[in-house]
Amino acid sequence: MTDRSTQIASALAGVRERLARACADANRAPDAVQLLPVTKFFPVSDARILYDLGCREFGESRDQEASTKAADLAESISGERTFAADDVRWHMIGSVQRKKARSIVRWADVVHSVDSEPLIAALSRAAVAALDAGERAEPLQVLLQVSLDGDPKRGGVPVPELHRLCELAAAADGLTLGGLMAVPPLDADPDAAFATLAATHRDVVRDHPDARTLSAGMTADLEIAVRHGSTCVRVGTALLGSRPIASD
Repeated sequence: MTDRSTQIASALAGVRERLARACADANRAPDAVQLLPVTKFFPVSDARILYDLGCREFGESRDQEASTKAADLAESISGERTFAADDVRWHMIGSVQRKKARSIVRWADVVHSVDSEPLIAALSRAAVAALDAGERAEPLQVLLQVSLDGDPKRGGVPVPELHRLCELAAAADGLTLGGLMAVPPLDADPDAAFATLAATHRDVVRDHPDARTLSAGMTADLEIAVRHGSTCVRVGTALLGSRPIASD
């Protein structure tokens, strides 16, 4: 193994141990929470190392970077008998511009950050077109981003508006409503924020039983998120270190 491979393997083992311990502490099954490695700003070689270590789903936040990385990873594993490029799933975890919808549906299996009626409509049109063109085989799964502080600048759907958008997403052609996502406000108590999110998610699942995904928790707060019912933790720094590329 290269030095980078050894480094990532050790980090992945540590995060998996943290996640297993968090599940045990919350009296949840060890496989109840998905670990989503966040590979944004890192090279495709890191994604390939994670793939070789058993990871099959990856989180990205910029369309151009992600589309190139998805293609490059598929190319790197195609033709190798022990691997299959089509078992990889990509998650768009960053904010989505409507004008990027047509491109995003070509590589993303899941979009975590849906927060408006116009965005739902744009993704629906793009997903239907991609399905008709044979560019994707399944509907696009969307998660509605919940605003936990009501600040529109931070993105997310205010809780009072969530029911209406859930109905729209569930009914939209080319989409499936997978569940919810949120990030606690910077100055908030994450325990209280995730408790609010969990209660909101329970309300959504009552009306939409298949919307069971709750994407919550990152490197610093994954244990708290797991305690409050997260089914997907998005981890980048603890796996790959500080971002090597500027985010602007």
